[in-house]
Amino acid sequence: MAQDSPPTAHNQTLLLPCHECDLVCEVDLRQESGWLQCPRCRHPLMRQAQSDQLTPALAFTALILLGLSLLFPYIGFEKNGIERAMTVTDAAWELAVYHHPSLAVIVIATIIVIPALYLLSICWIHLSLSARRHLPGSLLLARWLPRMQPWMMADVFAIAALVSLVKIVAMAHIQLLSAFWTFSGYALLLLITVTRMNTVSLWQRLLGNLQQPAATRSGLTARSQGLIGCQRCGQLQTLGSHHCHRCHSSLHDRHPLTLQRVWALLITAILCCFPAHLFPIMTTTSLGQNEPSTIIAGVMLFIRHGDWPIALIIFTASVLVPFGKILALGWLCIASRRRDTLDMKNQMALYRITEWVGRWSMIDVFVVAIIVALFQMGNILTVTPGVGGVAFSAVVIFTMLAAHQFDPRLIWDQQQKLPPNTQPEHQP
Repeated sequence: MAQDSPPTAHNQTLLLPCHECDLVCEVDLRQESGWLQCPRCRHPLMRQAQSDQLTPALAFTALILLGLSLLFPYIGFEKNGIERAMTVTDAAWELAVYHHPSLAVIVIATIIVIPALYLLSICWIHLSLSARRHLPGSLLLARWLPRMQPWMMADVFAIAALVSLVKIVAMAHIQLLSAFWTFSGYALLLLITVTRMNTVSLWQRLLGNLQQPAATRSGLTARSQGLIGCQRCGQLQTLGSHHCHRCHSSLHDRHPLTLQRVWALLITAILCCFPAHLFPIMTTTSLGQNEPSTIIAGVMLFIRHGDWPIALIIFTASVLVPFGKILALGWLCIASRRRDTLDMKNQMALYRITEWVGRWSMIDVFVVAIIVALFQMGNILTVTPGVGGVAFSAVVIFTMLAAHQFDPRLIWDQQQKLPPNTQPEHQP
């Protein structure tokens, strides 16, 4: 078994495994800023953050803005002398009232609960860093931060609010109330906080420098050297370990049954696509007459009104992105079993776009939640959610799960040649 040796004062480098291609990369700790990237697949490895006071300050400010957003009305409107205002929580409450508790849970969890837990975790961890001893639960929270990150959609909700305004501005006089601005600020600060977070640097501050296994070489994959890298803290250790001896996260040389899980999730998403597009996503009732609206019908409505940009956004997020993700993930699963040479730059670009873009399909669901919360005017005008919204939410969730289940290292395992350049490039 290889013995671990800590970096010395004369050796200011670390060996980090790339989570996307498994290449062991040499990282220079003397770099003061900017991201270091894997030379083979361009995946960001780490960024030095020895004394980061701005990130917890941003997180705390975002929490304050979120609290203010929950206290005050978000959007108001006036139609035929009738005035109504909605709060952020009304977007979830009205869905629950109309027998769609699953949609209500999705909305409240993705825009309030999970982001709030994420921001509180950051504040708690940084408070722990400034204390003499680690506060209880700080290591557990550090392990959960990357898992929460994909499911935070406050920024998507903020964009959905703008789309909703365009959709209803011709129906009523709209007012942007105080919570609209505080929520937008909260969504922006949350986005900035997420972009500043780097788990490897965070674990460096929590537990000190990584232990370096003896005889480990950069420029070779961890697997070829009998090693496995922790995808949370970046620690290299002997292949066959089931838990990281540094941060205690679960370890997998390659995630078990990855392709089977991805295919199962994709097939489930495809089955959900049929009710998502065939059944109405919402129904408008005006003076006793019902007018159901599917996703495509909503796109056509914007086109008839001349709102081509909004129609394009809805069509892209609700039709092109979900089907595109399913096709892209299906291709990646096939590519991970192909033995011919592939353009890996394009494969990794496809994987990263697929992983990033999926959450934006929730725009249509959030638009429905906002409109349902606003238009509750009795017999005059009432909007209720439809079965299509539940099915479409399932499509988004299953495709996101499939993207996060896929292990891109499987594609690299099939490629026999490594690029000649094995030195990481510093990105300012």
